[in-house]
Amino acid sequence: MKTNIIQATILTLCCIVFFCGVYTAIVWGIAQFSPNSGKGEIINYRSSNGIVKYGYANVGQSFTADKYFWSRPSAVNYNAAGSGGSNKAPSNPDYLKQVKATIDTFLVHDPEVKKSDVPAEMVTASGSGLDPDISPKAAFIQVKRVARTRNLPESEISQLVEKHIQKPLLGLFGPSIVNVLQLNIDLDRLK
Repeated sequence: MKTNIIQATILTLCCIVFFCGVYTAIVWGIAQFSPNSGKGEIINYRSSNGIVKYGYANVGQSFTADKYFWSRPSAVNYNAAGSGGSNKAPSNPDYLKQVKATIDTFLVHDPEVKKSDVPAEMVTASGSGLDPDISPKAAFIQVKRVARTRNLPESEISQLVEKHIQKPLLGLFGPSIVNVLQLNIDLDRLK
C-alpha cells in the first residue's frame, strides 16, 4: 500500500511539473512565432466618422447596420472570455424560435433573398460563438443590401467580396472563407 501511494505521488508531481511547466512553456514558445506573439491579430482602422478603432481579426464581432456585412450570430454575444455554443439541441423549441426570429430579421433586411436561400451559418451560431468568418455564399447574398444602403454598384461590392475570399490551405484543407471585419473595414474605405 505504501509503495502505491509513493508511486502515485511521484506520478502526480511529475504530471504537474510537465503539464503546468514544460508543456505550457513549449506552447508559449511556439506562440511567439505567430503574428502578435500569439495574442491575436489586432487590426487598427479609422471609422467613417474619423474615430480610430480596433478589432480582432480572429474573433467574431457584431455588425447589425445594413451598410455592413453581417457576421454569424453568437451564442455568447461575441464575448471572447466566454467562448462556447448554446448547447441547445436543434429540436429545442427555444432554439427553433430563436433561429426563426433570426431568419425573419435577415429577410426583413434582405427582402430580395428567398427564405430557402438563407445560408444556415447566417442564422446559427458556431460552436465557439466567435467565428470571424462567413462563407463566400453568405457574403454574396448580402451584396444587394450593402450596395443599396451605400448607393454603390453591386458589381463594385461583389468585386470587394471576391478580393476578400481566402482559399483553403494548400487548396485542400478547409473551406473558402471571408473575414467579416476585414471586409467591412475595406468597405468603409470605398468612396
